Amino acid sequence: MLKLVALVIPLGLDTFAVAAALAIAGLKKDQRLRVSLVFTAFEAGMPVVGLVAGRLVSTAIGALADLAAIGVLIALGLFMVLSRESHETEQRLALLARSRGLSVLGLGVSVSLDELAIGFTLGLLNAPLLLAVVLIAVQAFVISQLGFSIGSRAGEAVQEGAERLAGAVLLLLGTALAVGRLTGFQL
Repeated sequence: MLKLVALVIPLGLDTFAVAAALAIAGLKKDQRLRVSLVFTAFEAGMPVVGLVAGRLVSTAIGALADLAAIGVLIALGLFMVLSRESHETEQRLALLARSRGLSVLGLGVSVSLDELAIGFTLGLLNAPLLLAVVLIAVQAFVISQLGFSIGSRAGEAVQEGAERLAGAVLLLLGTALAVGRLTGFQL
């Protein structure tokens, strides 16, 4: 359970960062509920896809599954810490958020790729699917609303700081799991 919560919390920080970026880029208040629902749907669905894939790989690689999960967490954490989002990317996200129909799918996919990786990690760790999806969906909706609210009042520093913090938390979790694996101590 502790591993599951530790994996879900950084996802909330990333969702917050994207929501804040959309608010900074000018997403209107009347569009925020719709975008939060898009975030929630994709962020709850992508881990299911990743979890199923992770369980299949876990079955195939057996005892190496824990090491693969650690590798995925560390890689995702490093990517989030080191990636540089541009102002142009924020503007494209805001344009997608204002659109309707199929283009909204692009927005949903753009904010849920890390959930795919986390779902894969959860599958490798044989985490409970329903609990994971519920926790991720709830955090996605609540945190996106919070991100919209704060982002509309704050600057870009909030967005970049939240993304880097999310990456650092995933990196620390991956490192803690690696140390635990080497020492025999489990979270």
